[in-house]
Amino acid sequence: MKHPVDVHVGKRIRHRRWMIGMTQQQLADQVGIKFQQIQKYETGMNRVSASRLWDIADALDVGISFFFEGLSEESVAETEVAGDILSDKEALALVRSYYAIPEAQRRRLFELAKVLSDAA
Repeated sequence: MKHPVDVHVGKRIRHRRWMIGMTQQQLADQVGIKFQQIQKYETGMNRVSASRLWDIADALDVGISFFFEGLSEESVAETEVAGDILSDKEALALVRSYYAIPEAQRRRLFELAKVLSDAA
């Protein structure tokens, strides 16, 4: 059974990798493992050792604490019950595209999305 902390860390790995446009293969190459192992980490199927998390943090250019941000006893309980938007590839692609839009246009798009979601 997957532990909620392992799932959270895996999602944070996937989130950061997606945000910088890195493939699983590229991350695996930088860390010195096979991409299948990255898949297992990202789904929480395998736990990430401390030394491997250090290498992944270095490859993704973040501090170790990045992988634990947003983690609390309450969020562990929520992770066990609710799905996470970061697990949806389409949602991540949308977020990446959204942040590629200039800030002024992004604000207008955000306001439009709020109006449309209220209308639905």
